[in-house]
Amino acid sequence: MEERLISTVNIEDTQELWNIFGEFDSKVRTLEELLNVNIVFRDNSIKIIGSSPENINKAEKTIKILHDMEKKKLDIDEHTIRYIVETLENEEIRSLENDVIFITHRGKQVKPKTLGQKRYISAIMNNTIVFGIGPAGTGKTYLAMAMAVHYLKKKEVSKIILTRPAVEAGEKLGFLPGDLQTKVDPYLRPIYDALHDLIGTETYQRYMERGVIEVAPLAYMRGRTLDDAFIILDEAQNTTSEQMKMFLTRLGFGSKAVVTGDITQIDLPSGVESGLVQVTKILRDIEGIEFVFLTYQDVVRHQLVQKIINAYNRYEEKRKEKQKV
Repeated sequence: MEERLISTVNIEDTQELWNIFGEFDSKVRTLEELLNVNIVFRDNSIKIIGSSPENINKAEKTIKILHDMEKKKLDIDEHTIRYIVETLENEEIRSLENDVIFITHRGKQVKPKTLGQKRYISAIMNNTIVFGIGPAGTGKTYLAMAMAVHYLKKKEVSKIILTRPAVEAGEKLGFLPGDLQTKVDPYLRPIYDALHDLIGTETYQRYMERGVIEVAPLAYMRGRTLDDAFIILDEAQNTTSEQMKMFLTRLGFGSKAVVTGDITQIDLPSGVESGLVQVTKILRDIEGIEFVFLTYQDVVRHQLVQKIINAYNRYEEKRKEKQKV
């Protein structure tokens, strides 16, 4: 029979921890499941019960970090708890608390939730062109757009240009019903949604009318020189080599560009190399350009998304190994 160990964490104001966890809260269960411990609230103390001294120690550290975050009125969700546990040995995780890059029209703080996201934001600040490559849910597009609005508000750029390929999975715009706007809207909808969340519908419409924000298919970038702009190319895994080169050579004076994509989700026809895959081989060593590779650990959606991505990665690795045999 396993020996059960008990550790007690004394907190001056347990109301702050109740604000984090609450009774029977899913965040309590998350911490218990991650570390195989039981957590019990008793007056001004928290009892951590388990069989592993290491896990009990991790639970103590996590609770203290969460307590500090609650005192600073920082957002805490299940992903926050999961990430703290996974990165307890890395002190850099504590610095994420203060890295607010933008506050939405509803007052929500936009900030990196993982170290990968922090590196991504730092790369955008310190480079002219940044490639954010990683799976769905890692915040590639949303954080890039938050940075774009941040630069616009600071008057470091005069406009934001958002674009993505409008040919996916073999479909061409000409075969879709409706006028041009109707044809491209399905491709650009995620961009619209993120903008509405960041700046609100009224501000978004005002910026669009004044040409401060432009949302357009990638084909519309040809022949232009984009000065004094923050330009985001989304879903770049679906660009051809020619499209990628065309886009990158549009960059003008005073501009920044962020290129985002997931190289595991390429919808180009068989035999056509992705411009995003190719560009990682061509531009990797050029000053002013940085590649940031995000992983399943940077996924900030439902925890199942992390597990799904990880499972697919393992499957692909096994499949490649079999092909070598």
